[in-house]
Amino acid sequence: MTTPPQPPSADDLLMGGGGPPSAKFPVLGYENAGRIVGKPTVEQQRDYDTDEPLYWADGKPRWQIVATLATGERDPEIRDDDGVRRLFIKGQMKTAVQAALKAVKADGMEEGGHLTVTYTADGEQKNPKKHPPKQYTARYVTAANAELIAPEPIKQPPVSATVATPTAAPAAAALPPEVLANPAVMALLAQLAGAPATPPPL
Repeated sequence: MTTPPQPPSADDLLMGGGGPPSAKFPVLGYENAGRIVGKPTVEQQRDYDTDEPLYWADGKPRWQIVATLATGERDPEIRDDDGVRRLFIKGQMKTAVQAALKAVKADGMEEGGHLTVTYTADGEQKNPKKHPPKQYTARYVTAANAELIAPEPIKQPPVSATVATPTAAPAAAALPPEVLANPAVMALLAQLAGAPATPPPL
């Protein structure tokens, strides 16, 4: 029998909380790893946009496993972030975790076990209105052996790289004066720098 979900505390409900933040996989190759805190639970999946509970075509609830990990994540936008993250295991991620458990002959995830889930690829995009489904691999270490694993290193969320806009100055500096005197050359350098091109005089 599935344990009914417990309501959040008054403070969590008042401040918009409801448990640890969700584990995220913002870029390809990103991983979430850590010791499992407490026994994993089962919850019904919900629609991302409407938060309505999801069902299969036959009317049965679509379940997901929720594992809470003590990770090395530290998000400066989360107050007093201790790195604890909830991992919602469903779909292909569930298949990856099952394979990881079978590889170490574990009967299931246990408190104190160490789980690593990595975003490794994108699947086939069947719905053009949504992002392609993420594909994952997983590794699991039993609680008895997890004592040998060092704590997760602290890491910040990835920052998008900024691509610099090319300018004409470096290119111009490398050209001799007689070349710079040519209006056609200067017009080309202005185009490369993103400035409006001035046509050379006739």
